[in-house]
Amino acid sequence: MFVYGFPVERLLLRFKFHQDLAAGRLLSELLIERVQALPYPQAIVPVPLHRQRLRKRGYDQALELAKRVACATEVPLHAGALCRIRDTAPQSELGAKARYRNLRNAFTVKGQLPAHVALLDDVMTTGATLYAAAAALRRAGVQRVDAWVCARAT
Repeated sequence: MFVYGFPVERLLLRFKFHQDLAAGRLLSELLIERVQALPYPQAIVPVPLHRQRLRKRGYDQALELAKRVACATEVPLHAGALCRIRDTAPQSELGAKARYRNLRNAFTVKGQLPAHVALLDDVMTTGATLYAAAAALRRAGVQRVDAWVCARAT
């Protein structure tokens, strides 16, 4: 994980909002290097976009990262296991407390997951998204949830 600052910040913004898939490939390679030293989970679960945001963006940045990380680590990818069931306001437009409220009951889990998963996303700012997604995974029976992100805001 990197600090959300130059140059990683620029790569993330290009990947997330400007369809720069080459930046996404580089970010996934950097993430793969970082997770090599960590204990591997039994599955990788990307944080999903709501279908309306996915339609606007054209791709899910967390899923694109997760595909490459899963392939490189040989950890099974469980895309679609975590679903965003509410079209929430963009987190970047909200303060810290509002981010947690915004994501309350925004996720659900489909199917069975193993006891230990890595929740994968591009950026962690306040942790509200990861917290809400991890809570849904825990309610579904997952015992351990690790967070794998490219960058963390300080």
